[in-house]
Order: sequence, then C-alpha cells, then structure tokens
Amino acid sequence: MDTPANNYSATPAQRALDALTENTEDAVALDTLASSDVLVPVPDDADEEEAAHPATVALPVLEQPGGRHVVPVFTSEAEMAGLLPFVSRYRLVPLGALAAQWPAEELSLSIDASSDHRLTLTSEGVRTLLARP
Repeated sequence: MDTPANNYSATPAQRALDALTENTEDAVALDTLASSDVLVPVPDDADEEEAAHPATVALPVLEQPGGRHVVPVFTSEAEMAGLLPFVSRYRLVPLGALAAQWPAEELSLSIDASSDHRLTLTSEGVRTLLARP
C-alpha cells in the first residue's frame, strides 16, 4: 500500500506537508510549501466581481468548536472535495503571497484539514513560517 510519502502522484506541497509531520522545522519543506499554490474556496457570500478580482482574495472562515476561526486551503481538488464537497468556486493562490498578507487578527490557517498530512498554523505561524517576499 502506498503511503503519501512514497506516492508519486502526491504534489510537492503534499510531500512538504508529509515532511513537516516528521519535522516541523524542516526549512526545505517550509520553503516548498510557501512557494506552492493552494486552492482557496470562494465563500458563498462573495459576489462574482469580488471572487474574480486578482488583487484580493476573499477568505472562507469556518468557526471551530470553542469559537476559534480557521481558513481552510487545499493542495488539490481531491483534498478540497474530501472536506468541502459542495464548493464549486475556488482561487488558486501562492501560499507565500497569501501568508504575506495574512490578517493580524487571530485567524488560523488549515492546509488539507481532512487528510493525514494536514497542517494548521496560528496567525503568527502563518506570517512567520510561510510569508515570503
């Protein structure tokens, strides 16, 4: 049986997430992840103009138990369908660029939340670990 680490169909971002489950300070994996594109679901309440504007990204915010807020992003359509099967619109965004403009409020980022290689970062973690110029 193939595991994500030896699955040749895994994306570079998924392989980086797998590496980070072993070592959360793996600089190569963090750089790979930061330079990868992720799928950001377009919130249902975003109008077409807002959803298509190239300079802004409407973030889908989910409330977690305990009132914590998290933005889900995904490394592939299959990963997105695993957690949010009814999402019909998404934006493809470089993760490092998204992180560089991350809101200052306490808003976590969850990458591939329903997978074995999921990674959730606090807002500070997003800005310090993934933001790239």
